[in-house]
Amino acid sequence: MSPVVEAARGWLGTPYVHQASARGAGADCLGLVRGVWRELHGDEPEPVPAYTPDWGEPGGEELLWAAARRHMRRKALAEMGPGDVLLFRMREGAVAKHLGIHAGGAPARFIHAYCGHGVVESPLSAPWRRRIVAVFEFPDGSN
Repeated sequence: MSPVVEAARGWLGTPYVHQASARGAGADCLGLVRGVWRELHGDEPEPVPAYTPDWGEPGGEELLWAAARRHMRRKALAEMGPGDVLLFRMREGAVAKHLGIHAGGAPARFIHAYCGHGVVESPLSAPWRRRIVAVFEFPDGSN
């Protein structure tokens, strides 16, 4: 199994808490990815400023996408696989601001922190697949 997927599954059941990144105590989707990064690579590559639930929307800035590009290798959608970080656009025309980790499987699944549900593993169903706008790989081949 991918070390990224194994680490992410350790977060399952963590409650959803906006801006948090503490396994078992609370995480949002970015906090999950940050926590998996810390488990595999140590310190996070840059500090994360405080953010509101609507961050990036007023200015239309793709902040999450830009940060992912700075620290991870982008992959083609057709190449996505277990351990890859998936970036979702939840509404057409909105900024991309939801993250998940591809968990593999047939049918495919992904792990994400979802408001009202906490960190869960969900089917990567057609509605979710349509929302994927970018796929990134953790550094050092940790997938």
